[in-house]
Amino acid sequence: MQPIQFEESIAAILLRDARYDGQAYLFLKDSLDFTLKRFLEENGGQPRHVSGKELLEGFRDHALDQYGPMAATLMDEWGVKECRDVGNMVFLMIEEQIFGRQESDKPEDFDKVFDFRKELREPFLPSKREMDPKVRPAGRR
Repeated sequence: MQPIQFEESIAAILLRDARYDGQAYLFLKDSLDFTLKRFLEENGGQPRHVSGKELLEGFRDHALDQYGPMAATLMDEWGVKECRDVGNMVFLMIEEQIFGRQESDKPEDFDKVFDFRKELREPFLPSKREMDPKVRPAGRR
């Protein structure tokens, strides 16, 4: 899809459904590319369909990679607060013929795959060991 067509398709989605920021759709497209690239490398260059769960994992990993500790805050700003939100955007993009789908794909594939906010925040939280005042770093008294 050409960049202008993509932008027009996103504008059409936003006119009928403004739940998510336009940047979230751009990021979702980048996340699909990120996920497809990962699978191409794992499958010896053979393309294949990406499941809802796999796309969610790629979306999460790409967000953590791109935005680090700010990923959760940014997703909140964009209106993407749970796995189902990613699925909603995917199916809006399918309606606009930005993404394709298989007959077996359904919005429920994105329901509660993991705790979205927790997955974006947890990698940056201190461990319990670090927070325990009884445990002192080596060399400190």
